[in-house]
Amino acid sequence: MLRYVHEDIVWQEVPGEVSLAYTIVGCPLRCPGCHSTYTWNPDQGDELTPARLQRRIEDYAGMLSCVLFFGGEWQGEALLACLRTARAAGLKTCLYTGLDDVPPAIRAELTFLKTGAWRRERGGLDDPATNQRFIRTADGEVLNQLFWRN
Repeated sequence: MLRYVHEDIVWQEVPGEVSLAYTIVGCPLRCPGCHSTYTWNPDQGDELTPARLQRRIEDYAGMLSCVLFFGGEWQGEALLACLRTARAAGLKTCLYTGLDDVPPAIRAELTFLKTGAWRRERGGLDDPATNQRFIRTADGEVLNQLFWRN
């Protein structure tokens, strides 16, 4: 079961997209320097079911282009159900994970995938030295340059 603590509309996390974003709880990774340690507790927040997601997609009909999940790969089947709901609605999908990759079944449902644990000395996606990668899954192209400031 997916649970989330935040639902937001975001513009920067998936360049060129208006995303309905969910911050999923229960992250088992415990990355050093994590800015979201409040998400580690799996018992907090509200349940995100495909039906609830479908209602929220309908609430924002015509305004969204993507659904973004900050985590959730540790609940693979539940995440897959929500990814499929978003895709059935004609929306792109994105997952931000601290892992270096995700299972093929999850990757197959994603339009974009951000991988890599946070490392303070390497910075985030806006830093060319980052270890993190923002990938378009259709062709595997790394799109980090879309986050760089000129």
